[in-house]
Amino acid sequence: MTEKIPHVVIVGAGFGGVAAMKALKNVNVKITWVDRTNYHLFQPLLYQLSTAVLSTDDISFPVRAMFRKRKNMDLFMAKATGIDGKNKILHTNHGDISYDYLIVAAGATNNFFGMENVEKYSYGMKTIQEALHIRNHALHMFERANKQEDSEEERRKMLTFVCVGGGPTGVEEAGALAELVAVQKLDYPNLNFDEVSIKLIEATDRVLPMMPDNLQKYTLDVLKKKGVEVMLNTQVADCSEDGLTLKDGTFIPSRTVIWAAGVRAHDLASTIGAECDRAGRVIVEKTLQVPGYPEIFAIGDNAHFLQDGRPLPTVAPVANQEARAAADNIVRMIKGEKLQEFVYKDYGSMATIGRCEAVVSWGFLKIGGFFAWVIWMFLHLMRLEGAHEDITVGIKWFWNFISGARLGRIITNIRFEELEK
Repeated sequence: MTEKIPHVVIVGAGFGGVAAMKALKNVNVKITWVDRTNYHLFQPLLYQLSTAVLSTDDISFPVRAMFRKRKNMDLFMAKATGIDGKNKILHTNHGDISYDYLIVAAGATNNFFGMENVEKYSYGMKTIQEALHIRNHALHMFERANKQEDSEEERRKMLTFVCVGGGPTGVEEAGALAELVAVQKLDYPNLNFDEVSIKLIEATDRVLPMMPDNLQKYTLDVLKKKGVEVMLNTQVADCSEDGLTLKDGTFIPSRTVIWAAGVRAHDLASTIGAECDRAGRVIVEKTLQVPGYPEIFAIGDNAHFLQDGRPLPTVAPVANQEARAAADNIVRMIKGEKLQEFVYKDYGSMATIGRCEAVVSWGFLKIGGFFAWVIWMFLHLMRLEGAHEDITVGIKWFWNFISGARLGRIITNIRFEELEK
């Protein structure tokens, strides 16, 4: 009688899903990888896609190319819609999949905190489609504002770009937009760039809260030099197609509000039936198992894991370490061994503020400036999947460093019917 090979299903092709797949690649299990797309997206560089530095294939890599030499792995391209933990079934929009072990690494989406108009009128940045939408829209705004017959009020509304959220995504987006504006000056000699405004709004009293005070101040100074107006202790109340309303009643006229103020777990996590936090993350055990469902492991943005009295942040290093720990515990379960409790090792954090500017906080190393930017570039290149991405991104970054050029200033959402007219 042939021994049954355990079936491990991994939901999500993000950092956690990739790390879990790699950790299990030499284990005698059948692996089915479930994701809505056929690629792994390097989300930390989405802001560079949205500001015309990089292209879509620079920050994404085909999932099937990752395991083409592994016969025990396959991709099931579908949207996971629910989990039946009792019967060990994953529901998708293209059929059900039975599993022996399940790793939920479905990632996160934008958190608009119940503000329907903000969700309707602002621009999120969690997917390739959203980043391309921002890029096309921002480039369109310059084209539309270049019409000299428009009123100054309307032009200023088109040329005001608001980023909400003072974490890494908001800071990086605001800095990159400021550099895009500098490039656009060469292309629009008839446009008055004194009408351009870039604002970064943060509800608390600081940006990059994971950084020490001196690097937070350094970040604020760099953003100010780039022309970004940073508004701290400022909360959003509402949004419309004409602008953003703050809680103090102030209205900011703008056609472009980019939302980077929070994330929530993919809805899949809440279908398990276990307790979730306010962001939709499953409150997992120390082994990363879902309480009541020992065959299900939740990691990354889908897991609420308490360490030192606080839940771990929703960042890639957490997802990577949790994925490896979950994979190791699945192997232990198969062998009948005792499971290991997960302990996250924080190696520090970093963020870029633009060309030649970044901040890095690693133990005793707490620096900002060019050297920090070089470290940021090197580590991001190391984390990209595939030689193509490493080479093309490295070349584009080098050319951007030399010339400041933004080669991706291509508007791609023009309808075919409009091109034919």
